[in-house]
Amino acid sequence: MTNTLHRFGPAESFADDYVVFAMCARGKNDQGALPKLKKFLEMAVPFKPVNLGDASHGGALRPSRQMNPLAHWNRDITLDFQTVINGLDTLTTVAAVFDSRPTAEEFVKAVKAADLGLSINISTSVEGAEQCCFAAGIPRHSVGYSLGFEGKTEKLPSDDVLMLATMCGHGMVSHSLAKKMIDWVKEGRRTPEQAASYMTRFCSCGVFNPARAARVLRQAGQGKQEYR
Repeated sequence: MTNTLHRFGPAESFADDYVVFAMCARGKNDQGALPKLKKFLEMAVPFKPVNLGDASHGGALRPSRQMNPLAHWNRDITLDFQTVINGLDTLTTVAAVFDSRPTAEEFVKAVKAADLGLSINISTSVEGAEQCCFAAGIPRHSVGYSLGFEGKTEKLPSDDVLMLATMCGHGMVSHSLAKKMIDWVKEGRRTPEQAASYMTRFCSCGVFNPARAARVLRQAGQGKQEYR
């Protein structure tokens, strides 16, 4: 079970969204697990993830108190993987986010070969996760489905807003912020990459995918509604 299970969109919308988690279980495999979790993060860097994070400290893009409103126009949007790795100081869930299946497959193969003794969870479409397992030569252990939204769904925001906001499973990216970023892209006030980086900073566990977000923002800015 993972909070990324509720990412909104049909299977094809996850072609550029692969989240690979590593975690330990208290009293089972937590002894000496901290350096193993850190090694997992270090192993991910050569595969060029689009985000890296842990559930206690956040991802590769984080908020800053040393800024004023004007600074947002020229804010550095470079991913800082080393801060994530160096900051890991407690047992928690760590994750690497990729924007292509071949890259995710290669990383899962490397993790299997490393045999870290941790639990690994892949969050994407079911077919995408199965392909990653197949590439690594392992059978899928289990699968989790989200049942989606029920009730008065006509009151929900647009599909674009939902795809953006639900990439933070803890609900730290609000619907209003997602809509604002879509509007700013439409108005030419921000590029899709800039707007995606703003939302990424709010995700407290580092699983927000700025590459997928930039694509959704770009399509929304062009008035495309592919998934409705």
